[in-house]
Amino acid sequence: MKRILSFFLLSLVFISALAQPPANYYNAAAGLTGPALKTALKNIIENGHVDHGYGGLWTAYLTTDRDYFYENDGTILDIYSERPNAADPYNYTPVTNQCGTYSVEGNCYNREHIIPQSLFNEASPMVADVHFIRATDGKVNGMRSNYPFGKVGNSVSFLSQNGSKLGTSVSQGYSGIVFEPIDAFKGDVARMILYFITRYEAKLQNFSSGGMLGNTAFPGLQPWALTQYLAWNAMDPVSAEETARNNASYAYQGNRNPFIDNPAYADLIWGTPVADTEAPTTPTNLAASNPTSNTVALNWTASTDNIGVIGYDIYANGVLKTTVSGTSATVTGLSPLTAYNFYVIAKDAFGNTSPQSNIASATTLDGPVGTGGCGTEDFNSITGTDNSYTTRTWTNNSISWTSTNTKIDEKINTSRAITIRSGELTSTTIAGGIQALTLTTQRKFSGSNGNLNVLVNGNNVGTIPFSDVETTTTINVNISGDVIIKIVNPSSNRATMDDLSWTCFNTLATSEIKKDKSEFTIYPNPVRNNELFVKGENLTKISKAEIYDLSGKLIETIVSPFKNSNKINLKGLVKGNYILKTDHFTTKFIVE
Repeated sequence: MKRILSFFLLSLVFISALAQPPANYYNAAAGLTGPALKTALKNIIENGHVDHGYGGLWTAYLTTDRDYFYENDGTILDIYSERPNAADPYNYTPVTNQCGTYSVEGNCYNREHIIPQSLFNEASPMVADVHFIRATDGKVNGMRSNYPFGKVGNSVSFLSQNGSKLGTSVSQGYSGIVFEPIDAFKGDVARMILYFITRYEAKLQNFSSGGMLGNTAFPGLQPWALTQYLAWNAMDPVSAEETARNNASYAYQGNRNPFIDNPAYADLIWGTPVADTEAPTTPTNLAASNPTSNTVALNWTASTDNIGVIGYDIYANGVLKTTVSGTSATVTGLSPLTAYNFYVIAKDAFGNTSPQSNIASATTLDGPVGTGGCGTEDFNSITGTDNSYTTRTWTNNSISWTSTNTKIDEKINTSRAITIRSGELTSTTIAGGIQALTLTTQRKFSGSNGNLNVLVNGNNVGTIPFSDVETTTTINVNISGDVIIKIVNPSSNRATMDDLSWTCFNTLATSEIKKDKSEFTIYPNPVRNNELFVKGENLTKISKAEIYDLSGKLIETIVSPFKNSNKINLKGLVKGNYILKTDHFTTKFIVE
């Protein structure tokens, strides 16, 4: 194997040496700027260009798209799956793993036109120009489709295994769907696009724009696209693998990408991009509310920015929990009976971040006791990698689940989620009842928005909406005893679900709990004159009393409540129903 690798390395060195441009290759462009330089480069790279046909790309990839820079194993270097600082999720052997058919990532590699071939009607020589056609995973290639490249915000509809993503644009000046490669290959993509609009500037007027191309030789791109790609060209400098690919492409095709040989050409033609170094202002007035055993609601006042804020990172005890585009969020996946300090940081499209907001503190409510307490289901226990709609069964946390008409190749927050089409998710029997149920949803495919029906023990207890925007919804259920959860998608619109959780009815039970054979009673009930009295044994040993409203919101905590008397002062409570919870008993009372 080492001998084979050495042979390939020596071959690439030989090809690289032969492929360097002649000393006078760019002489005709010397001293020029603006449109004149662009046209001069066009004439240079048009001469010598040999069209080997669409099928010839497979041969080109044997030298142009090989990994001797990251894994250094000679596999296909795929910008949609390569992880520069970690092991790749999968690798492709040249020729052996050519597409082919594919259904999921890792099936085969395809020919990805960075400028979609539909924009130029699959005409030659564009359709076979290796300088902008990369060997990439078939599935990700298909998901990228004909969308332009740009910055994706929080609305992500597809995420590849190396972090490339499809979603709603936050590139300034464009609000459509875009595809965003990882940072390590943003410059590569930008320079391939700059090559295309230079090499084919005389043909642009006959091409479709695809939301990115211009219809004149200069500047050659839509304003938003030009701004974005010039920024990427500056942000991600030319790498060794990019230079090697340019050399190998020159040996194969007879012309070069001038923006790899000299990235400064971009600034000389279109001007130096304006770098945004101004950070957003600090988010203010962060407040936490409505804690459950595993969630806390947050809201804050928006930041401002000279270009525009694209999102807010939310931290809990110093750990990044989620990113949202609005000024409110429900943080999920928290631990019961845990104190959290939250803060928020704003960010803009250029990666500038604000100072952190003020700290907002909250403590989650009491949690589970085995499966009789609160529960969660993140769907990560489902096995398999196929993307067919079928019946899925799995067990997690001693609860078995069945989900019909379900696929498992999409995700929202965790490594796996489920997508249901005209099907239902059903649990086995769960002890402890349900107080509130929370679910994150998103419609990741075309179609209409809709609602999921939530049934507990066969009774409809509410609905949860789904749309193309990731949304976390909590509904109140308040059913005690053993329960069976069923979530039904009655329509053919595909709803992806993640992070299902629920608080158990026993967390704030409204029936009195007796421990150590001690009985506790409260009086009067309804409460009058803001005074609640408790009768029972060992009252002075009760370390803490908590008062909640029926939504589960903690109203007040009293340490050693009966140290000096058996009375609790309820001044400040408005008329309504409440729950008193201590380390000995829990009971419901009414304030009139």
